[in-house]
Amino acid sequence: MVDEHVKLVPIANVGRIMKQILPPTAKISKEAKETMQECASEFISFVTGEASDKCHQENRRTVNGDDICWALSSLGFDNYAEAMLRYLYKLREFERLKANQNKGSNNDEDTDEEAAASESEKQETSTPPAPLEFNVMERGSYN
Repeated sequence: MVDEHVKLVPIANVGRIMKQILPPTAKISKEAKETMQECASEFISFVTGEASDKCHQENRRTVNGDDICWALSSLGFDNYAEAMLRYLYKLREFERLKANQNKGSNNDEDTDEEAAASESEKQETSTPPAPLEFNVMERGSYN
């Protein structure tokens, strides 16, 4: 059997996320962090379980992002599902662009002229920012 605390989202991460939405002067009690930790962990387990059941029915062993979005929607969290789906598409596009850039830079058969043109293209099409920021609530909406 797995210890209960092993199944929980790390409390430091929970606290960091909570601080992002609060005013800089706000304090968060340990009890509040622990409560949010338990709720977030339960929510993740709930959604993941639904996605896992779908995969099991389809004879698949891997839960993917689309399965999570489907589970959110099927559980009545349509707003979250839509937001997560947009984020998932942005993440996939970012990863595709990054893979294409790496593929181009790993080609050792380029001539000097081709390498210069390739370098010029890289500078013109800068790497898009990493899509790691995902704000559901706008700052100031905590009032």
